[in-house]
Amino acid sequence: MIRYIEKGDIFRIEGVRNYAHGCNCAGAMGKGIAVQFKDKYPDMYLEYKKLCKDKEFCPGDVFDYNYGNGHVYNLGTQATWRTRAKIEYIEKSLTKMLDCATRSNVTAIALPAIGAGLGGLKWDDVKAVLDKVSNDYPNIDLYVVETYQNE
Repeated sequence: MIRYIEKGDIFRIEGVRNYAHGCNCAGAMGKGIAVQFKDKYPDMYLEYKKLCKDKEFCPGDVFDYNYGNGHVYNLGTQATWRTRAKIEYIEKSLTKMLDCATRSNVTAIALPAIGAGLGGLKWDDVKAVLDKVSNDYPNIDLYVVETYQNE
C-alpha cells in the first residue's frame, strides 16, 4: 500500500528504517535529497560511485545498500545528472527494489517524489507508475513524501 505524505522528511517517519531515492548512474550525489543520503551513508556513496565508474549501475537498476539497521535502495532513474529521469527507468528500478525488499522481508520503505524534482518528470505520471507497480507488492508499505519539509 502507498501512503502519500504531502510534506515531511523521509528520515523522520516513525517506524521506517528503509529508504529509497532516485539516482543518476554517473556517480554524482551533489544536489537534492541525494546529498542527505551521501552525508548519512558515506560508505554507501563510495560503493555507489565505484559501481557507476565500473558501469555496473545503469538506468533501471537498483543498488541495495544494507546499512545494518535497514536498507537504502538507490534507484537508477537518470543516466547522468545532466539528463532527465525516464518513466521506464523508474518503473524498472521500482520493480527491482520491491523484489529485493520482498527477499529481505522489508515491509516499509520511505521515499521522496522520485523523478519529479531534479529528474524533471511530471509528478502525476510518476504517481501512476508507483500506484501500478506497488499493487503487485501488497505486503510492502511505501511512504512517499511529496514535498520535503524539515519539521
